[in-house]
Amino acid sequence: ELMASLQSRLQALWEEQELVLLEGRECAKWGEELEAMVRGLCKPNEFERYMMFIGDLEKVLSLLLCLSSRLARVQNAMSRVDGSTEAEEKQSLNERHKLLSRQREDAKELKENLDRRERVVSGILAKYLTEQQLQDYQHFVQVKTSLLIEQKDLEEQIKFFEEQLENLEQSIP
Repeated sequence: ELMASLQSRLQALWEEQELVLLEGRECAKWGEELEAMVRGLCKPNEFERYMMFIGDLEKVLSLLLCLSSRLARVQNAMSRVDGSTEAEEKQSLNERHKLLSRQREDAKELKENLDRRERVVSGILAKYLTEQQLQDYQHFVQVKTSLLIEQKDLEEQIKFFEEQLENLEQSIP
């Protein structure tokens, strides 16, 4: 029953992931249309700033989400440490926790820098776009961000349930 429940949950997550991927493809098309409009309206150096921001948006968010999930897994492993855990393993977990914490702090600084750049890009676009076009751009950035977060969350949930199912299958003789 438990295996059937896990498989059912996994199937639902895979279907949800397909929908998010479809939304991602639609968002990418929207981004291409926006890119063409911005290219036609802005000066080349302003367009370059826009493109760098859009490219870095995905990279920085992915980095931050990846580091956060890795840090959560290490913290989870640290919570299972007990008296029988080897000293080497404890030290390894502590070192990984420190490293990932520093890396996540660095990624947060990158995200703050990205937020400042987004305000600069919005200021540039405000010179060329109508109010509605500017709102569409801002909505695009929000949708792109939320889709990246949702995709990463689904990947983590799928990985978790796959591991649970695998552990359960291995425990059954």
